[in-house]
Amino acid sequence: MTAHHAVVVGGGLAGVTTALELADAGLRVTLLEGRPRLGGLAFSFKRGELTVDNGQHVYLRCCTAYRWFLDRVGGADLAPLQDRLDVPVLDVAHPGGPRLGRLRRSALPVPLHLAASLARYPHLSLAERASVGRAALALRRLDPADPALDGVDFATWLGRYGQSPRTIEALWDLVGIATLNATAGQSSLGLAAMVFKTGLLSENGAADIGWARVPLGDLHDTLARKALDAAGVRTELRTRVTDISRTPEGGWRVATEGGSFDAGTVVLAVPQREAHGLLPAGALADPDKLLDIGTAPILNVHVVYDRKVLKQPFFAALGSPVQWVFDRTDSSGLPDGGQYLALSQSVAHEDIDEPVSVLRDKYLPELERLLPAARGAKVRDFFVTRERTATFAPTPGVGRLRPGTRTDTPGLYLAGAWTATGWPATMESAVRSGLSAAHAALVPLGRHREHPLQEAV
Repeated sequence: MTAHHAVVVGGGLAGVTTALELADAGLRVTLLEGRPRLGGLAFSFKRGELTVDNGQHVYLRCCTAYRWFLDRVGGADLAPLQDRLDVPVLDVAHPGGPRLGRLRRSALPVPLHLAASLARYPHLSLAERASVGRAALALRRLDPADPALDGVDFATWLGRYGQSPRTIEALWDLVGIATLNATAGQSSLGLAAMVFKTGLLSENGAADIGWARVPLGDLHDTLARKALDAAGVRTELRTRVTDISRTPEGGWRVATEGGSFDAGTVVLAVPQREAHGLLPAGALADPDKLLDIGTAPILNVHVVYDRKVLKQPFFAALGSPVQWVFDRTDSSGLPDGGQYLALSQSVAHEDIDEPVSVLRDKYLPELERLLPAARGAKVRDFFVTRERTATFAPTPGVGRLRPGTRTDTPGLYLAGAWTATGWPATMESAVRSGLSAAHAALVPLGRHREHPLQEAV
């Protein structure tokens, strides 16, 4: 019966989540993915002996949906969280030479858990540190879901609460650029408030950082595929969907380059522009809004040295074009005692199309400024990965463009980090969207079931 057959289009985190939830509720599910792998924009590939992630992805303890996903596919132990938030921040432009500071939390309750760290944070003056507390208290009073916040940029709001350009650079943008893929001036206050209120001002350990100690493909492709197989999902890779239309019986026909699938439920879990191209007429009142959702690039710079040059697992940088640097030596399988560093460069509009030679000349000297041990090291390999449309742009006003999971056509649903999850374009948002899509699809079928993360749906 096609009424209890669901087709999920897209094998990223949103699509995999949707497929697992629908299958767990007893539906027959087919997952279609045009690429030869699962994982969407969080994947791995081989480069010689290295296994390379296309980009450095992290999550926080407050990312309850993504943590559920890791548990569901059996990968939680492979992407552990810090015991306690600890971020080394190196200011290479300090007049007295490079200076290291740390953003750490204590065991005290919110908001005192960060007070001691901020009081000692060397990259801000005493007055600037005091001003951060006033802004944080004001942030706690905001409701990120208030539509009025969506039209205001975060930098303007920070200025109202006495945040200097240096404070924005050394604290708010340090976090915001990595989580929002935008500077404060380019970010919706609603999304920024959601990030900072949830991550730093909700629970003591909410901002503890987790990241994969194995290639992302092990989690989002290999383990995800095993979980899908175990749930009975039919997964078709290298299968590009070309059209979605109604059948005479009132169901759906999903056409691919090699055939078609009939179903009672279809979930489009693809990027917004691709979804726009596949939506049948009447599915959304104003489908062109999807085309107005901008995108933002992320560049990742990969450097393999012949020796160890970084002792920390990661650090953030100030006074340099370098933003965040991670040690990926063990996860990549680097065989012979060198060290592999990955630089994650968000808001990469200026660099995203630069030749590798230009980027090499820009970033290798910066790493030598930041890491003295790199000055005598030999560079064995240097390459870049580019995601030109890595995230949707969280600009003021984007909230009114993001659709919910339900369309105006029964049986057709949307999923993806760009839908109206309330979160910026993160792995957390993608999984939440998949949970929401599955929940919405199951209700009219009488298959609704309580989910342990009911607040996410």
